[in-house]
Amino acid sequence: MSDQSDLDNDRAPGEDSGGVDIRGKMVTYIVGFLLAAVLSIASFAVVHSGVIYGPGIPVALIALAIAQMGVHLVFFLHVTSGPDNTNNVLALAFGVLIVGLVLIGSIWIMGHLDHNLMPASMPAM
Repeated sequence: MSDQSDLDNDRAPGEDSGGVDIRGKMVTYIVGFLLAAVLSIASFAVVHSGVIYGPGIPVALIALAIAQMGVHLVFFLHVTSGPDNTNNVLALAFGVLIVGLVLIGSIWIMGHLDHNLMPASMPAM
């Protein structure tokens, strides 16, 4: 094989190959769709089958959700670790940081409100 064909085969699924290869792009989208569908079916199977012990189901669903987010990022949004995707990765990391801060802050505030509010059954003084 030539050096160029080795470089073409050594790239991430969402990474641009430089040329317009419709067949390659269609294969990438079909593989991404199939992986996303399999992960969705696996999520329903985890809940409805008795394979996983009850308290472990949320952990399995979180793992499958993270895997599905990864499939969407790589196969459909084309976010890879290539040198031309640095801004995309930084924007994604910033978005994850903001969502995490809002989520953790909301949980923290609700926890403090729950702790500090007077119970409804107590008479007012």
